[in-house]
Amino acid sequence: MLDTSSGSIKKLAICTGLVLTLALAGCAKRTTTGSVPSNLRKPVSQMNQSELKQATNYWQGQYSRQPKEKMVGLQFATALRMTGRNEQALAVMQQVAIHHPTDRQVLGAYGKALAGAGNLKKALETIQRAQTPDNPDWKLLSAEGAIYDQVGEPKLARLRYRKALDLKPGEPSVLSNIGMSYLLTGDLRAAETYLRKAIDRPTADSRVRQNLALVIGLQGRFKEAETVAAGELPPREAQENVKFLRQLLAEQNAWNDLKDKT
Repeated sequence: MLDTSSGSIKKLAICTGLVLTLALAGCAKRTTTGSVPSNLRKPVSQMNQSELKQATNYWQGQYSRQPKEKMVGLQFATALRMTGRNEQALAVMQQVAIHHPTDRQVLGAYGKALAGAGNLKKALETIQRAQTPDNPDWKLLSAEGAIYDQVGEPKLARLRYRKALDLKPGEPSVLSNIGMSYLLTGDLRAAETYLRKAIDRPTADSRVRQNLALVIGLQGRFKEAETVAAGELPPREAQENVKFLRQLLAEQNAWNDLKDKT
């Protein structure tokens, strides 16, 4: 049977890295220099796997030539995190932080890299150090909330998300983070409500769709979950999303049970 206890769901989310991936990846900024290939100029959060591989290779080459260049390091680290190479992303950001020790954007990205590598305590300290009370950054508040969720402090996490929404009303990544916060505590209905609000926003990316599909699937509505996962994506990306969804639900030993119900 499908186990939807909060402990089992939290284990699933942490093992897949789904919550932190959503909460932190959207914070990277893109460069607008004309030298960047046109197919790599969109945010990495909107790239498919093939594009991510190209982006990682491109920024690795740039980083080898310009290791002290801030935006090159940020882009390379973000691409590494998006492809699951968290330890290498952290190593890159450590170097960037050495060269730009007081830069707010660098400190925020360094905190995200620390979180991706599992050093949540230091990640939280670093992100809080990057924040400025007189001019708060909604992205940092959202990232801080995601870390609080991972350390089992959902009330503190949701307080940060609410503050982020005050600064950026309707922001889909923050709405999605709230949804995933409720997923971690086992409240699948609340999670679905917030994720549906997030996916209705025009700037929502495919990870919001994947998270909504997961929440629907965990409630046993697997055909609907597959439809959501595929969405209006090109066939190849739709197949990748459905495959990813099945892998996540397999972590719950739920695939065969759900197939029998649909």
